[in-house]
Amino acid sequence: MTSRERVQAALQHRQPDRVPLDLGGTVLTGIHVSTVYRLRQALGLDAPGSPVRVIEPYQMLGEIGDDLRDQLGADTVPLAGRASLFGFPMEGWKPWRLHDGTPVLVPAAFNTQPEANGDVLMYPQGDPSVPASGHMPAGGYYFDGVVRQPRIDEASLDPADNTEEFVPVIDEDLAWYRAEAERLHRSTDRAVVLGACFTSFGDIALVPGLQVKHPRGIRDIEEWYASTLTRPEYIRKVFERQCEVGLANLARLHQAVGERVVAALISGTDFGTQRTLLFSPRTYRELFLPFHRRVNDWVHAHTSWKTFIHSCGAVAELLDDFIEAGFDILNPVQTAAEGMDPAGLKKRFGDCLVFWGGGVDTQKTLPFGTPEEVRREVRERMRVLGRGGGFLFAAIHNIQANTPVENLLAMFETLKEGV
Repeated sequence: MTSRERVQAALQHRQPDRVPLDLGGTVLTGIHVSTVYRLRQALGLDAPGSPVRVIEPYQMLGEIGDDLRDQLGADTVPLAGRASLFGFPMEGWKPWRLHDGTPVLVPAAFNTQPEANGDVLMYPQGDPSVPASGHMPAGGYYFDGVVRQPRIDEASLDPADNTEEFVPVIDEDLAWYRAEAERLHRSTDRAVVLGACFTSFGDIALVPGLQVKHPRGIRDIEEWYASTLTRPEYIRKVFERQCEVGLANLARLHQAVGERVVAALISGTDFGTQRTLLFSPRTYRELFLPFHRRVNDWVHAHTSWKTFIHSCGAVAELLDDFIEAGFDILNPVQTAAEGMDPAGLKKRFGDCLVFWGGGVDTQKTLPFGTPEEVRREVRERMRVLGRGGGFLFAAIHNIQANTPVENLLAMFETLKEGV
């Protein structure tokens, strides 16, 4: 099979010739830039000191590159937007170094001047004249969102304030999506994954408004979670406004990229912790499910795309609801969380959901296990989740900094060997 055929078979719950691999097809299945650098060096793809591009500054993800995809047998490619979560364009590359000395390339608007204490601040739309919206502590590998919560006046709360960043996609961006989708479809045989997530209702990474210079509304993470119970009508109105813009954007995107896309990231909102849910099932069904259903119904009525929900944590209790909402794909399949045993998930939900992830634990096994432990877990996940199709191998969320290269090589070698 070609990569595209392999992914399509898995998405249609048919047994492919081998388990397909997603590596960097989304911003939830990538690799930290420092780990990409060390992996490329180990494989002899770059000369020592050759920098790697940071293609997602918030999580500091590294560009995978077609040569690395070829080497590792990856079956997907991303179709993402042109701007970062901080709102500045991903262009005008310049050199920088991480605190550990890793050479990287960052966009022109990326702030490369650390504070006196070694912290790095990131600014909305690259504008240092306004308060920072991102913070990387000295010695850190990632940015944290900075909460810039204005004083809340209940009488003047306006749902429009919480949706000012959700705007119609502009013609220039549509032209870029059209050209990029065509290029990816023609130049590779890999499956194209759309990552323009306009419909991620309540995604806590988006709530602080990292790209908004002067955020208004409810922008504090704790306040947002509390508001799902104390201000449910306000949250519902926020979602209504976001949904209208999101559906219009999806319609225009579909006109631009057509059926060159095999799957679309619809929601990146986390609903689970390690042990339980962040929201009650009732809250999900009343606040989130109606909007998820609207989006999924539109996608399934107008496109051939499969719809992708990302939710970390112990979400087994919500999987029937995700299916009712119309989702085709579950990611990252956090198998170490409560109730997320892979054999049980495959038995209960394997006919309805594609498991896109769950391939190896990025909290324990991959960073701290031995190569043989990695091999054992990868073989077991392929055997259990890959039976009968319905499984795309990806690590459980992004592969992190400081992951041993020998463990990564063991993972990829085991994938090539098959069950």
